[in-house]
Amino acid sequence: MAVRIITDSSSDLPKEIQEKYKIEIVPLYIQFGEEQFKAGVNLDNETFYRKMKESKELPKSACPAPYDFLETYKKFPKDEELIVITISKGLSGTYDSAVLAKNMLLEEQPDRTIEVIDSSNGSPGMVLLIIQAARELVSGKTFNEVVRSLNETIPKLNTFILLDTLENVIKGGRLDRFKGAIASALNIRISLRVDLEGKIEVFEKVRGEKKALKKFIDSIGEYTNEYEGKTISLSHSNCEEKGKAVLNEILNKYPFKEGILTEMGPLIGTYAGEGGLVLSFQGPLRNKKI
Repeated sequence: MAVRIITDSSSDLPKEIQEKYKIEIVPLYIQFGEEQFKAGVNLDNETFYRKMKESKELPKSACPAPYDFLETYKKFPKDEELIVITISKGLSGTYDSAVLAKNMLLEEQPDRTIEVIDSSNGSPGMVLLIIQAARELVSGKTFNEVVRSLNETIPKLNTFILLDTLENVIKGGRLDRFKGAIASALNIRISLRVDLEGKIEVFEKVRGEKKALKKFIDSIGEYTNEYEGKTISLSHSNCEEKGKAVLNEILNKYPFKEGILTEMGPLIGTYAGEGGLVLSFQGPLRNKKI
């Protein structure tokens, strides 16, 4: 029996991976003033970053409606099993919409097999889970085996965010302008991480870009010593060359099997701000040093 993987646009899934494994993506809504867009449908990343730079206020995001998910579920034959991987419910209502749509589907088609999984992550963490699921299905694992495997991996995913600018955290009200001005004057770089509930928290404050980047990379070795056969994923916020350089540095330092570079789309890009980096890798247990 065929199994289909569905995710939402906050995964920032690279096009080649989406096409290779036939991943279906449900878009989130992004609003600039009175203009509303669907991420990845009528708003590409280039346009998003340009509009965000020009805007005095941060764009607002809204999760897909349950009907958006239901429409997607019903696109597939009844004998196809569905695995839905969403952004952390600590960051968005997308998971709840996907679950409501699942219940609506089962009312109409009670024999359907569908599982909605809260990734407890965003962007690069979701990419790791999607690739894991896709490869396990290709290898012959069953629907239940893949679901169990994903649920075992989620508590082990570590995700760290390095901000290049404080502009977005100030615009978003997470840091008042006075403190933000002082931090900027002192060249303070803020590092965030995804906590155990899938929410974003301040992790460290480091003075100077080089020191902050070194700490960002060194944190990998502090939270895992499991590299063999593992994949690491790095998302960049409209700074591809910087992202490539950092990923190469990581792969030269740690013997991961592979590294995947992605570009942050509107949702995570709004959190991180231009020039930001988000890193995800699997360790023994989330946020627990080895």
